[in-house]
Amino acid sequence: MSDHRGNPNPVDGGGPDDHSAFWEDRLDDDWTESGVGYKALGLSFNSWMYKAREEVFLREAGRTGVDRSSRILDVGSGTGLYLRWWERMRPAEVVGSDLTSSAVRNLREHFPDKRVEQLDIAAGTGPFEPASFDVVSCMDVLFHITDDDKYRSALANISRLLAAGGRFVFTENFVHRTHERSAHQTNRSLAWITGALDDVGLTIEHRVPHLVLMNAQVDAPWVWRKAWGGMLRAAALTEFTGNLAGATLYPVERMLARRLTESPTTELAIATRA
Repeated sequence: MSDHRGNPNPVDGGGPDDHSAFWEDRLDDDWTESGVGYKALGLSFNSWMYKAREEVFLREAGRTGVDRSSRILDVGSGTGLYLRWWERMRPAEVVGSDLTSSAVRNLREHFPDKRVEQLDIAAGTGPFEPASFDVVSCMDVLFHITDDDKYRSALANISRLLAAGGRFVFTENFVHRTHERSAHQTNRSLAWITGALDDVGLTIEHRVPHLVLMNAQVDAPWVWRKAWGGMLRAAALTEFTGNLAGATLYPVERMLARRLTESPTTELAIATRA
């Protein structure tokens, strides 16, 4: 999966499950696709990776029925890529949010026409009223909420922000095994995530590969995970080779994302609020 963003807003900080300082430092240092993506693979490779993500996102987000009356909240906006992609659907409003003050500062500077708020979705709904959005997106954020109770709280807050019948667009790893935990990421099982969504009135309509080969193979056999990860890092040792590797994998990635129903890495899902 991607080494992407943490979840969004000011927190008092300091506990073992508080990742705000980690993401604050990371995005303050590198507010680019590599800062919010698979950092070890460099900017050039990540740019190709996000080009592949863009195609899948635009295709699948079109299923949400966004029109000129729709209000959209993006949770964990990072560098604002998804704000741009949502805007292409011409909704009534796209609102950005992020955990870190550095991302919020940069987003407000680069998107002066957008409302951008600092928000910790695991802690609350911030300045937003319940049921005030038709769509909430949360891209490459949830698996960085390592505490299960905070993860459930984040889903509950997202559900509160959605109007009845609203859509939740998000990415997850949906592994077909038990949880796998590291310092800044937890890969949870498909069954557990589905149950947590059900508990807050959200039901997955469908899920599709968001990436297939251009990311860590978190839901693949251990040998393949290690071998492919090593090959990717070797291919992206320099920006030149990373660009070459990304350009080579990009057409293969597009084909696989269209043809496969599941992925060994990040998937995009759409859930509906009852």
